[in-house]
Amino acid sequence: MGHVTELHLHLDGSLRPETVWELAKEQAITLPAESAEEVKYKMEVPEDCRTLEEYLERFDLPLLVLQRADAIERVTYELVEDLAKEGVDYAEIRFAPQLSVNGGLTQDEVVEAAIRGAERGMKAYPEIRVGLILCCMRGADNEALNMQTVETAKKYLGPVVCAVDIAGAEGLFPTENFAPVFAKVREYGIPMTIHAGEAAGPDSMKTALSFGTKRIGHGVAAINDPELIRRLIDGNVTLEVCVTSNYHTKVVPAIEMHPIHKLLDEGVHVTVNSDNRTCSRTTLQKEKEVFKE
Repeated sequence: MGHVTELHLHLDGSLRPETVWELAKEQAITLPAESAEEVKYKMEVPEDCRTLEEYLERFDLPLLVLQRADAIERVTYELVEDLAKEGVDYAEIRFAPQLSVNGGLTQDEVVEAAIRGAERGMKAYPEIRVGLILCCMRGADNEALNMQTVETAKKYLGPVVCAVDIAGAEGLFPTENFAPVFAKVREYGIPMTIHAGEAAGPDSMKTALSFGTKRIGHGVAAINDPELIRRLIDGNVTLEVCVTSNYHTKVVPAIEMHPIHKLLDEGVHVTVNSDNRTCSRTTLQKEKEVFKE
């Protein structure tokens, strides 16, 4: 069967809805839902989703219950368990520590909790290895928070924490705004992957490459830019492609119009990933089936 690898997977988009429901009860948080079933419905992307911004709204609900260390540890463990049971043997799980500091945790404490969950998962399921990628966020006034994420990544970089990323509303906050953050990442020698070429065009990918990244999350916009495709091949850059998610955020108008096959035919190094298991109602297995079509 070979190696089953998942490189682009968001923790907060992949929670078990029943866990979110249970955590809310435990933490006495009132959710905008009356049952675990309704929580599931609110965590899933609507069939008629029109934009990346609309898709990202699905993360608001899970984040309500991810402000406590025990909750972060639990959901990280559960995701490792879910992946192991599906036969994934290497996974990198990404999340933004700054989105879990509303209850008084520091970014360091958020990451420590996720590391505990990941380590516990690997102990229970020795057949899987996982790494954690810490996401900075695209936003208007969050440079201090992003810089803190980079400091946290530097502090915990090791067997579990493996890289830094930037995620969020790419169309609203261009990649070049985050040059100072990635200058720091480069200075510290932290590996990086960057969301680019999803909601924004090829320029966002060129900016990401100028930061020195060897991996790009999504990157489907490259298909219309032969010169960029050449750069990806020459630079040995890996694209983390998420087909179902790209359809949900209307990066592609239909699954069968996804450029993944064209990118592969051109010689670009492409991996298949699920992005958000709960939000996009998918698994790596389903993505591989979609990809074969």
